[in-house]
Amino acid sequence: MPRLSRWFIRSSLIYLLLGFTLGGILLAHKGLALHPALWRVLPAHIELALFGWIVQLAMGVAFWILPRFGASRGNEWAAWLAFGLLNGGIWLVIGGAVLGGGATLVLLGRLAEASAVLAFARHAWPRIKPLGA
Repeated sequence: MPRLSRWFIRSSLIYLLLGFTLGGILLAHKGLALHPALWRVLPAHIELALFGWIVQLAMGVAFWILPRFGASRGNEWAAWLAFGLLNGGIWLVIGGAVLGGGATLVLLGRLAEASAVLAFARHAWPRIKPLGA
């Protein structure tokens, strides 16, 4: 398995742990009424579970499994850029939504996440060929 895939997948598992921990705390809060301000972490739970776990896992597996035409996976700089932008975007959105950083941080985080998707597509696009080509 390539090194970048290992980074994507290991990071996604860390986000899975963080997201499900927050989800478990929120679920316990529904029954035990721990603290009223606890609902402020709901956006972080959603961000960690959707983008941190699912999107990152999909990118890691896609980087690993997409066909290679030749001996290498091509220039990997765009895929590494996607890894950095996605993780930075996740933390910017969490900082903006939960820690009170404001809508500007959320917007910057979403732009970083969208840029990560575009950077990953830039890397993966030459590796996708039509059937029979």
